[in-house]
Amino acid sequence: MTCRHCGHDEALPFVDLGFAPPSNAYLDGAALSSPETHYPLRVFVCTNCRLVQTEDFAERNALFSSDYAYFSSFSEQWLAHARSYATAMSDRFELTARSLVVEIAANDGYLLQYFQAAGIPCLGVEPTRSTALAARAKGIEIIEDFFGSALAVELVAQGKSADLMAANNVLAHVPDINDFVAGFALALLPQGVATFEFPWLLELVKHAQFDTIYHEHYSYLSLHAVSRVFAANGLTIFDAERLPTHGGSLRIYAQRSDSGTHPPSPHLSAIAVMEAAAKVESDVYYAAFQPRVEAIKNKLLTFLIETKRQGLKIGAYGAAAKGNTLLNFAGVRPDLLPYVVDRNPAKVGKLMPGSHLPIVDEAHLQADRPDIILILPWNLKEEIVSQLSYVREWDARFATAIPCLQID
Repeated sequence: MTCRHCGHDEALPFVDLGFAPPSNAYLDGAALSSPETHYPLRVFVCTNCRLVQTEDFAERNALFSSDYAYFSSFSEQWLAHARSYATAMSDRFELTARSLVVEIAANDGYLLQYFQAAGIPCLGVEPTRSTALAARAKGIEIIEDFFGSALAVELVAQGKSADLMAANNVLAHVPDINDFVAGFALALLPQGVATFEFPWLLELVKHAQFDTIYHEHYSYLSLHAVSRVFAANGLTIFDAERLPTHGGSLRIYAQRSDSGTHPPSPHLSAIAVMEAAAKVESDVYYAAFQPRVEAIKNKLLTFLIETKRQGLKIGAYGAAAKGNTLLNFAGVRPDLLPYVVDRNPAKVGKLMPGSHLPIVDEAHLQADRPDIILILPWNLKEEIVSQLSYVREWDARFATAIPCLQID
């Protein structure tokens, strides 16, 4: 394969998760009478720039459709994270009513609503119709399009150059990573700042978080690889910090290479040292991931089969993309896991892609009273356990499969 960043044509295999449908392509009952499109889900490592990336099969228009079902505002934990970010960035970069904040992949307005409430002008870019409509319902201006250099030029021509640009959990979602990053260098004011948050490759490898791999994620990012991408496209990283979100993420701060004035932070060099110590530039770092993934799959299947053999009732919680990767790789079907509960009404009544598990509301869980609840979005385990604390009344236990099978 050819690297999406540097064009190098030599790559190492990282993980092969077989074939799966797009993880957010939820189905209605009628769809069961039609073929379901599956794509290979294989990930490779460029031997030159070390960008970890999927093999190219699914086009972004097939993944981010008008009925896209991921809405950020359904997680209280994520809303709290967004609220904290808005406060911190407003203070650090002295944002005022004369500033402009632009968020790329604004989703349902989960973040920009806090800048708006503080009287700071804001603009969102969001390509999916379903979430864009939800953001507009909050009074947030949304450009319904994919971001890149062409759209950045349009924004500048309209006088919408940004003081702050935010890109949370979207850098991994873009097939043309060079054009995407170059757009930030174009759309920022000379002294503007852009922040990017993404799941950190070191955490993915350390904790075998293979369920964060799905077709919407074209890249899996280290600071080493991102620094090379940014430098080649007009941005310089000046700060970085570790975050607990999504099982361990990085937030990086970037400025225009031609005009930025922020000096490099000690935090940035500390994270670079961590990656060097882990040997992210070596082939061996990526070699042992596949066997660990297969071990997790086998333990989950053994657990589900034994649960059924014992006559225990089980249900899952969280119809998330993570869960779809896990269930499809493991080959789980409704005979082993009869349903998945979700709070998002856009998902309830539909079926999980590939596995065809029915998605039900919380009332179903309360009526069924399962013995075990398998939490699929393990990164939200604390929030979900608190939300479902009442299930302890019938002695239900919670389980997670990643990074290892845990029941409590």
